[in-house]
Amino acid sequence: MSENTEVEAKRVFIGAGCNRVVNNVSWGASGLVSFGAQNAVAIFCPKVSLSFTHLQEPFCSQILTTLPGHKASVNCTHWLPSSKFAFKAKHLDRHYLLSGDTDGVIILWELSTNSNNQWRHVLQLPRSHKKGVTCITAFMCSETDAMFASGSSDGVVNVWDVSFPSQPSEECKVSCLDSISADSKAIVTLSLAELPQNPGRFTLAMGGLDNKIKLYCGERTGKFTSVCELKGHTDWIRSLDFSLPLHSTDEPTNSIMLVSSSQDKVIRIWKLVLVGDVGSWQREITLASYIEGPVFDSGRFTYQVSVESVLIGHEDWVYSVEWLPPVDHHQPLSILSASMDKTMMIWRPEKKTGVWVNVVCVGELSHCALGFYGGHWSPDGVSILAHGYGGSFHLWRNVSSSKEFENWQMQKVPSGHFAAVTDITWARTGEYLLSVSHDQTTRVFSSWKSDEENEHWHELARPQVHGHDINCVAMVQGKGNHRFVSGAEEKVVRVFEAPLSFLKTLNHTCAGGEGSFPEDLQADVQVLGANMSALGLSQKPIYLHSSSEPLERNGGGEGLETFETVPEAAPVELKEPPIEDQLAFHTLWPESHKLYGHGNELFSLCCDHNGSLVASSCKAQSAAMAEIWLWEVGTWKAVGRLQSHSLTVTHLEFSYDDTLLLSVSRDRHFSVFSIQRTDNGEVSHKLMAKVEAHKRIIWACSWNPYGHQFATSSRDKTVKIWSIEKDAHVKQVLALPQFGSSVTAVAWTGLDQKEKSGCIAVGMESGLIELWNIKIKETEEEGTTATAALALRLEPFMCHVSAVNRLAWRPTESNQSLLRLTSCGDDNCVRVFDFKF
Repeated sequence: MSENTEVEAKRVFIGAGCNRVVNNVSWGASGLVSFGAQNAVAIFCPKVSLSFTHLQEPFCSQILTTLPGHKASVNCTHWLPSSKFAFKAKHLDRHYLLSGDTDGVIILWELSTNSNNQWRHVLQLPRSHKKGVTCITAFMCSETDAMFASGSSDGVVNVWDVSFPSQPSEECKVSCLDSISADSKAIVTLSLAELPQNPGRFTLAMGGLDNKIKLYCGERTGKFTSVCELKGHTDWIRSLDFSLPLHSTDEPTNSIMLVSSSQDKVIRIWKLVLVGDVGSWQREITLASYIEGPVFDSGRFTYQVSVESVLIGHEDWVYSVEWLPPVDHHQPLSILSASMDKTMMIWRPEKKTGVWVNVVCVGELSHCALGFYGGHWSPDGVSILAHGYGGSFHLWRNVSSSKEFENWQMQKVPSGHFAAVTDITWARTGEYLLSVSHDQTTRVFSSWKSDEENEHWHELARPQVHGHDINCVAMVQGKGNHRFVSGAEEKVVRVFEAPLSFLKTLNHTCAGGEGSFPEDLQADVQVLGANMSALGLSQKPIYLHSSSEPLERNGGGEGLETFETVPEAAPVELKEPPIEDQLAFHTLWPESHKLYGHGNELFSLCCDHNGSLVASSCKAQSAAMAEIWLWEVGTWKAVGRLQSHSLTVTHLEFSYDDTLLLSVSRDRHFSVFSIQRTDNGEVSHKLMAKVEAHKRIIWACSWNPYGHQFATSSRDKTVKIWSIEKDAHVKQVLALPQFGSSVTAVAWTGLDQKEKSGCIAVGMESGLIELWNIKIKETEEEGTTATAALALRLEPFMCHVSAVNRLAWRPTESNQSLLRLTSCGDDNCVRVFDFKF
């Protein structure tokens, strides 16, 4: 189509995990949660529901958007105002967000809540940190003024002043008030507070690797000076949080609290009290004064810091502590702590004795969870959110209506990969998608049935949890049970088959399980699920007949969990989307075969449309290693070794009639092989063509669904269209205009079979995605010709922020006006889009 047609794009789903760093997550007064997902800042809205079955909004929160701008991994995010200052921000129509990355860059973002949650990149702060930003803390002086401090891994802390516009036409103003070289080593946590009874004077607490808490004081206009150090912790300080002023009934507020946590597993509460005017208060040097703690002056007042309480309860490093957000200026005495011992605890003083005790303890007891990196209160204080070592979120809500009794229930949260997503594919009839990643997992995402019009996507299963980074995946097509093959940083191709628990769960999704594998055939599936092996490399089946009998372990001993043993999985039919604990362990698929043959790590896989052959390639520096292997589905025997390339084959794809196999390689060539089956079922193959197609590495290829034309994309920033003519030679019929960056993914889908028109999705190293309409003409005189026109350039806020690794169109009937595309990339994200042609 030479003319430009209107194409509507809609974002359907984003799946992403959280970067595995402390201080990465922030819960804002807006009710939204921000976190870093590789170079992106991701935003999700935890719509927490009291009961799963009577929901106003189906199920849980979804990731709303990702913000592009950082060129390095995002370390920390912080809302202005955060949940701590929600009581000051009840009627704001604009909220702000700070994000810092490993290059030392800090970006300020604006969210307009009155214009359908529109995001805007406001400014990048002047470059002041030479190394990565580790933490950001802020204090809201008013609705339009705030102070914030940023800490870096080179020990420098910068204090900033920011004023927000009161009119839409105005801009934000940010200025650096002070730069403090606090330490030669990293500063990992900060907290900022206004001194009691001393407007305009602030105290800044810093924690780092020397086990001491450093207190600085300064004015609203800048220049902070060191006033004292608080000693007591015996390991790195991990988290600090000042309370707001403590209100008592009859006297003005003259104290604030500071809570600190450390790798020594201990939490300390410090009380900072105004003791008098400068000069009027004299300290007696006695034994008690050493216990009472240091004294310092700020302005015309003298303050003393003393230990209020020491909280011992966690069994591992305590990564975060946070005061319960105040309601109406009143600071409640309640602290949330999160630890690497896989628990979060809420601490409060007893009413009678005033002794601080742990009143609530929640946590993941799963074998796979390796602890929490941080815990956060919701602005209303009835929900708590943790983010874990596996990039996962864990949300609890107090669903009790009684003040005396608390009932914290787990809620649904978004999930996704926490490392680059390397490959993605649709199920045979498009009812779910399957992604693999360098986080060593394979994940299934699908939309869940709901009474409303809107789909709600969730992670449905984690079929493979592996011990190596996974590079490629392919669904086995054809009839029968759902199967896939995956290739990782190892020389073995592994084959997986869907267990009965997954097939039954699939019936509850929007697409349903009936389409591709009817229920009467499911009766033959005897495997309920799978168990993880101790080394995390193989997954053993759990059979139906043995599922009710508890397996004895250690020769009938006590069944104590040791390093060598792994707890038994309990696969079941899921009637609602699973939570992290179920996903991590109870949704594995059994491994049915291992395919040996390649000499290096696997790189690319594909299956033909008939479901009879799988092709695979591995990393290669020589022609012998660059062989493409063909495997017969069912017997899983090697039935062919195709030689043509001299370096790694980066992508493979069968033509839609399964007669041709296309391969592209780092050696800048593509090869086309003819694949034939003889009468006795043997496979014969022949190299038809080998062409040096691009000036740089070829990343991807895709066939036209309606003919023997295909597209190739390369690091030379071009996409070329090729056609196999009747005399079996290959000719270039079109080159799309040069793109802005290396083209790393391409996918061709059909629009109209009679017109021979289609759409090519193009994914780039920059993360951007474009759609091109393409029309093929075949005549006797000229042979094949093609015309193309740009149909849509997706806006950056909808796209990936790092390289797109794979694009895949959902299998559809011909001549449909609504098409669905999925993409995956280095930004840890899996994305699903709908396009209306």
